[in-house]
Amino acid sequence: MLLIIKNKQLTKMKKTIIFGFVLLFTAFSSYAQTHVKIGYTDPSYIMGLMPESKQVETELQSYEKQLQSQLQNKYTEYQQKLETYQRGQATMPDIVKQDKEKELMSMQQSIKEFEEKAQGDMQKKQVSLLEPVLDKIQKAIDAVAEENGYTYIFSTHTDYGSSAVILYAKNKNENISDLVLKKLGITPPATIPGGTGTAPKVGTTPKPGPAPTK
Repeated sequence: MLLIIKNKQLTKMKKTIIFGFVLLFTAFSSYAQTHVKIGYTDPSYIMGLMPESKQVETELQSYEKQLQSQLQNKYTEYQQKLETYQRGQATMPDIVKQDKEKELMSMQQSIKEFEEKAQGDMQKKQVSLLEPVLDKIQKAIDAVAEENGYTYIFSTHTDYGSSAVILYAKNKNENISDLVLKKLGITPPATIPGGTGTAPKVGTTPKPGPAPTK
């Protein structure tokens, strides 16, 4: 009998908790519909239409060519010394041979370290060039949101395997990309891709030459 009473009390308690959650959810939904206005945009799509993006790409490509040229010079020097060593190693005294091999190994290590540093420098260069552009876009988004009474602005952009914040939007009118472009002084294209624009190509990491062989 006592067990039945306890079960009834637990059931009643569960119903009370569930009812409370329903009331809370209903109240929140009502508040959201009344006070919250949500929009979305794709920053990469906006960036692709900005004149600055072409300048960023040009500077990154130029910087990349400089790094590749330096790397190629290092590799060419290494190849020349390797070929000289291979041609004369049969007649070299052991002490000379050991000295040449040590030099070649040091050059290999130098090439490897340069490749790693070049990749890091390329990424830093990209960040330094993109930062002011992204800051300009963010300020335009902030201004559009304020002027049009938006509470939140989400992004539809995906990059590096991440998922978009907005996966579906029923109301395409909440895409503020047009408004942001106009705020930046850019005339939007005739057709807006609904937040599915393609990110601009802004350089790649330097491509190392063939791996040196001992």
